[in-house]
Amino acid sequence: MTTPAAELVGVSQQFGSFTAVDSIDLRIPRGRLTTLLGPSGCGKTTTLRMLAGYASPTSGRILIDGQDATRTPPEKRDLGMVFQSYALFPHLTVADNVAYGLTMRKVPAPERRRRAGEALELVGLGHLGDRKPKQLSGGQQQRVALARAIAIRPRLLLLDEPLSNLDARLRVQMRAEIRRIQSETGLTVVLVTHDQDEALEMSDEMVLMRAGKVVQTGAPRDVFPAPADRFVAEFLGYENFLTLTDGRAAAVRPEHLRIVPANAALDGAAGVSDGDVVLDAVVADVAYRGVDLLVTLDATDPAGAPVRLLADHRAEHASAATGPAPSAGDRVRLVAPRARLALLTAEPATEGLS
Repeated sequence: MTTPAAELVGVSQQFGSFTAVDSIDLRIPRGRLTTLLGPSGCGKTTTLRMLAGYASPTSGRILIDGQDATRTPPEKRDLGMVFQSYALFPHLTVADNVAYGLTMRKVPAPERRRRAGEALELVGLGHLGDRKPKQLSGGQQQRVALARAIAIRPRLLLLDEPLSNLDARLRVQMRAEIRRIQSETGLTVVLVTHDQDEALEMSDEMVLMRAGKVVQTGAPRDVFPAPADRFVAEFLGYENFLTLTDGRAAAVRPEHLRIVPANAALDGAAGVSDGDVVLDAVVADVAYRGVDLLVTLDATDPAGAPVRLLADHRAEHASAATGPAPSAGDRVRLVAPRARLALLTAEPATEGLS
């Protein structure tokens, strides 16, 4: 088995009586982009800070390239880090900001200039080396911070909510840029985020955390359709939860619930197959969203409990079988395809997200 780029073994972090990280085991695969994902206060930033060396674990070990680095200071771990605030020096030029880590490592000036220039070219800012940070946009400053971290050729690149200060359009652009840079360089990247869309789009590996614990790990394509419990399902955007006749909890997304007329024949023409869950429902509200309708419905789940569900109804899906677009007060049937049901293998969480 290939040695992971980094590994946390039984790592905990306590602040007085508060446990921020609770005995986690985590392997960071080499040459991949791993996201630590979860709500505020779940322990993801504390985990990143311990990996970087800016915080020491109360217990457990941190390995980098298979070597124990638990007590190794940050400057000797050979890691690059991009903070939420970028932390650029306002009095230095862009090129000098990028070269700063190389200067601290006493890299000769010619090599320093070459590597800083390469890093700036990689982030698309090779033409702005003579400018000062205040002359750059927020997105450009973020790229400079990224170039500075890359220039030292770190063993791991650690990113702490690096896109949170950007507007929505720039965030989408920078997701693609970071993914491109990681792919081109083969860097091992660990990114902290609370944004599930960001994690799903960028990750090779997702690590979902809650209350200081790791609750699920895996590739986005594996985690998204099979959340481990209600907390993970809710965090990834599932909004409908049912209890099946055998007592198992299941989740289904609004776009996977299909609305058919109450009197429709439940056969192949209506797109209903053996094993699908079919519920009688009443339309409570219909919200027009341009390309679709968000339909709120009251129903009874297979276990007999009242539930309120959301269905994403697209006009182009209307047919003789599905009937016209639903209206408030309509009695309808809801079809949840068996293949789209996410069975929740752990007990549903009862607390809200923090």
